[in-house]
Amino acid sequence: MKEVVIKIPDPKFKFFMELMDQLGLEVFQRYDISEEQMNIVMERISLSDSDPDRIQNWDEVKNKFGSDK
Repeated sequence: MKEVVIKIPDPKFKFFMELMDQLGLEVFQRYDISEEQMNIVMERISLSDSDPDRIQNWDEVKNKFGSDK
């Protein structure tokens, strides 16, 4: 299998994704984040792994703040 990296202009992105779906092709989005951001995320994952009680249920948090999304 070949891998191709392309840049899609924002106005064409939805059309591109629909086309890829129709063709049955896999699409992976990559997000560029800084090393500092990655370190923060990895630290939080590590903290959550070592203390699962610090993780909150999303539905409970959402209800607490009155969000319906």
